[in-house]
Amino acid sequence: MQIRTLRIFAEVVRQGGFSQAAKTVFATQSTVSKSVKQLEDELGVPLLDRTGHRSTLTSAGEIVYRRALKILAERDDLLAELDELRGRKRGTLRLGLPPVGSSILFAPLFAIYRGRYPGIDIRLVEHGSQRLEEILAAGDIDLAASLLPVSDDFEWQDVATEPLVAILPRSHPLADEPSTDLAHLRDFPFILFEAGFGLNKIILDACRRRGFEPTIVARSSQIDFILELAAAGLGVAFLPQMIVAQRSHIAAACVVLAEPQTEWHLAMIWRRGAYLSHAAQAWLDLAREAHIT
Repeated sequence: MQIRTLRIFAEVVRQGGFSQAAKTVFATQSTVSKSVKQLEDELGVPLLDRTGHRSTLTSAGEIVYRRALKILAERDDLLAELDELRGRKRGTLRLGLPPVGSSILFAPLFAIYRGRYPGIDIRLVEHGSQRLEEILAAGDIDLAASLLPVSDDFEWQDVATEPLVAILPRSHPLADEPSTDLAHLRDFPFILFEAGFGLNKIILDACRRRGFEPTIVARSSQIDFILELAAAGLGVAFLPQMIVAQRSHIAAACVVLAEPQTEWHLAMIWRRGAYLSHAAQAWLDLAREAHIT
C-alpha cells in the first residue's frame, strides 16, 4: 500500500469525484481511476459505489478513508519534525480562521508575528468552524480557531469567551429589553450563517433543548449583510457581543441572549498528539503572551 495511492483515494473522496481529484494531484483521470482500483484490489473490498453520476463511499471505504487521513497526517508530521531536526525549517504556518471574530482577535497578532518571524510564510484558510475541523483532521493545516466544544481528536487553547446577542429590528417588541431568551424568540424567524459555521449549532442545539425548531428565513456568510437583514425586520440574528460592539452604526437593537450553554467560546485547536512545527508553536506562544486566552 503506497502513500501516493492513499492520497489519491483521499482526494477522490474529498473532491467528490475522479476528474476534480485528478486536477488536485496533478495526474490524469485514468491514473486516478487505476490507483483507486489498485487499492481496492489490494484490500480485496470495493471502496467506492460508482453507480450514478457521483461516487460514494462503501462501508469499507469509510473505514479506509478515515484511516488514510490519519496515515497521511502522520506522514506530514514525520517529515516536518525531521526537517526541523536537520535545521531546515519549512517556515510555514498553516492556519485556519473563521470569518466571525477573527478581524478583532487575530489581526493585531499577525503584525506582531510577522515582525518577530519574518521568514515564516503564513498560509491562511478561512471557513466556518465545522469545515476547519475537517481540514485540520485531514492534516492540511496546523492550527485552527474553532468554537468549543470540540471532539477528543483535538487539543485546544483558550482564545475568548463572549455572550451572544440577539439582533432585532428597533420596532421589535423585545428591542428595549436588556436581555431575552430563546423561549421569547421562538415565534420569530431566524437568520443564520451558512452551513459549516459553529455558531449555527450553538443556536439550534439551544432551540432543541427548548423544544422547538426555528423557522430559518435566510443564511449568509457575511456578518454585515446578516446585520442589515435583521435591522430590516427579516428575522432575528445572533452574534458575539464583541462583534456587535464594533458596529455601533447598525440600525438594529442588540439584546443580550440570556440562554444557558450559548456562550461563544473560541479556542485554537490542533490534532491530538500531532507534532507542532516551530511556526505553529510560535503562534500559540504569541497568543498566550498577548493575553488573548
